Amino acid sequence: MLPYILILLVIVIIARNICIVPQAYAYVVERFGIFDSVWNAGFHFKIPIISRIAKKVSLKEQVVDFPPQPVITRDNVTMQIDTVVFFQVTDPKLYAYGVERPISAIENLTATTLRNIIGDMELDHTLTSRDTINNQITSLLDEATDRWGIKVNRVELKNIIPPSEIQDAMEKQMKAERQRRESILRAEGEKRSQILVAEGEKESAILRAEAEKESAILRADAVKEQKIREAEGEAMAIMTVQKALADSIVMLNESAPNNQVLTLKSLEALQKVADGKATKLIIPSEIQNLAGLVASVKELTEENKQ
Repeated sequence: MLPYILILLVIVIIARNICIVPQAYAYVVERFGIFDSVWNAGFHFKIPIISRIAKKVSLKEQVVDFPPQPVITRDNVTMQIDTVVFFQVTDPKLYAYGVERPISAIENLTATTLRNIIGDMELDHTLTSRDTINNQITSLLDEATDRWGIKVNRVELKNIIPPSEIQDAMEKQMKAERQRRESILRAEGEKRSQILVAEGEKESAILRAEAEKESAILRADAVKEQKIREAEGEAMAIMTVQKALADSIVMLNESAPNNQVLTLKSLEALQKVADGKATKLIIPSEIQNLAGLVASVKELTEENKQ
């Protein structure tokens, strides 16, 4: 029975001294209270009683948000500034034995460095130089924490809180600046609007002038076309009348008319002449001897006068 108990005890002791280090962690191991080694991620076996794990160190980047610290600028303005520090352990041995309470040490060192930097700057410069302050603090902290096995990757000023009276003055200044910019933008908008209206009126006037010009050209073309057509119509009518007259003369000549027919035609022509507005008539000599013709012409003339 005793051998089984001993075997079970050995198994328990071995199991309790098997150690598996997780990824991104490192274990600082001491032997007889003296630093022995650093175990990285993987399987390890600890010698019972002789060895012990002194510190478990995270190798991941860590973020620490420190509370606001009072600082005084060169022009004697007291402000509250809180910072955020991003750091990473690079040497587990130095981190375990370099400084007691490393986070508190980083906080105090950050506050001291911040006061030194801000003390050389005026208020306005402080409010507009966050990047410069961040870079200076990062450089100084990184150099100071090397002996603790810590690398400071970045320091950010989270908030810069000036006194209440200065905040009120800043808000009034910002409000005035916003009103000034608004006035400038409004003036530029009105100017732009006037320019657009003027350009629109100019374009409208040009279009109206072009439309009136086009309309006048079309009217002139229409009048011209009308006159051409009227002239062509009159010319066609004259040609038609002349052709008809010529045809009648040809037909009259071809029919060999006698003197009675010619006399009758003369009377018809004289009647058409008398129907006009003329007050005087010239009678061909061939028909002057016709007393009846003279009487007819006289009657026609008197009627026209009436």
